[in-house]
Amino acid sequence: MLEIAKFELMSHLLTYPCKQTKGRIVLPASKSISNRALLINALAGNIELPLNLSDSDDTCVMLRALQDMPETIDIGAAGTAMRFMTAYLSVTPGEHIITGTERMRHRPIAILVDALHQLGASITYEGEEGFPPLRIVGSDKLEGGELTVPGDVSSQYISALLMIAPTLRKGLCLRLTGNIASKPYLEMTLSMMREFGAKADWSSENTIEVQPSPYQQHNYHIESDWSAASYWYEIVALSADEDSQIDLVGLHSESIQGDSKVRQLFNELGVETQYYIEADGTEITRLRKSGNTTNHFSYDFTHQPDLAQTFVVTCAMLKIPFRFTGLHSLKIKETDRITALRTELHKLGYDIQEQDDCILFWDGERCQAEEKPAIDTYQDHRMAMAFAPCVLRLNSLCINNPEVVSKSYPHFWEDFSNICSISSL
Repeated sequence: MLEIAKFELMSHLLTYPCKQTKGRIVLPASKSISNRALLINALAGNIELPLNLSDSDDTCVMLRALQDMPETIDIGAAGTAMRFMTAYLSVTPGEHIITGTERMRHRPIAILVDALHQLGASITYEGEEGFPPLRIVGSDKLEGGELTVPGDVSSQYISALLMIAPTLRKGLCLRLTGNIASKPYLEMTLSMMREFGAKADWSSENTIEVQPSPYQQHNYHIESDWSAASYWYEIVALSADEDSQIDLVGLHSESIQGDSKVRQLFNELGVETQYYIEADGTEITRLRKSGNTTNHFSYDFTHQPDLAQTFVVTCAMLKIPFRFTGLHSLKIKETDRITALRTELHKLGYDIQEQDDCILFWDGERCQAEEKPAIDTYQDHRMAMAFAPCVLRLNSLCINNPEVVSKSYPHFWEDFSNICSISSL
């Protein structure tokens, strides 16, 4: 049994002694949905928590902040919580400082702060201009009205503004300029807002209107995480077991998550998806090998940036040349994910190239692999989970700081060891 969940471990060596990949996984609840549900639930004045909340670090941090509301709120490395809580504190009476890790204090937030300033919010920088920590003096009397913001930045900025919009006296008419990035996340936000009684929708291709109509209390159930499912698709794709079969529990075939696109994309990499409903109503998503893979994979990840690491690593390990675009937001995630991917895959013998405008491509060129590669995770949960399945092709692999998975999938290593017959040394 893999005992990687013990956070005192600084690194862990995975080995793959068995060539069988089968099992059943109860996926964690969606972190993205959980954090939105918590914020909207709080704005609705609902004392009952949403059902099936994620147990990820990001959600736990946000839950504690909303329940305790201390004078100084430390959200650690939770970027979603930083953006959402900044908006929430702006419309909630009281004075607070919100801060985070060293990396968080270097992640830009000026676009959101400038937008909230235009709505009348009182926010000042406690350190470097444009970055946390922030001092926020909240008010429940912000006017709202019309606002224009760039659409090609993190969708979390836009979602944060949308979720507080029903509390504004004039509501919000939000115009987005440029190409709209991660649009499925905006659709998720709007769908959830409407479930809580908000009147919010697109009025044109680049304009969203939210009426000043208070949220209603609502018992909300959170579905499982399609982003987390991507690593199990990767495992089936990389497994040498032609009879690989993994059943995933809790996903919705008609999901509000943009990352549900993973099921179509992995058709190109030899994984097919089947759906079953058990007698008790449980939805099962079954992953199996199809035997059909593409010779070259191109895709624009503008709307699914969190899937990019999974596909870069999978294609390299399957020796499928690729060209991926729409990766701009990867530069400002938990780490610079583009640089991290290139650096770590180079250790495994893959020479991944970067073009201007954040384009990653690989034409099949190899380089000298390290004899005993150790994958650095850069405090990024998705680096750890995207690289872990590589052991199915390498037989052994060291993962440094494996505990980072707790950010979104605390039980990943336990599930991984059970499905893949992985052991530790």
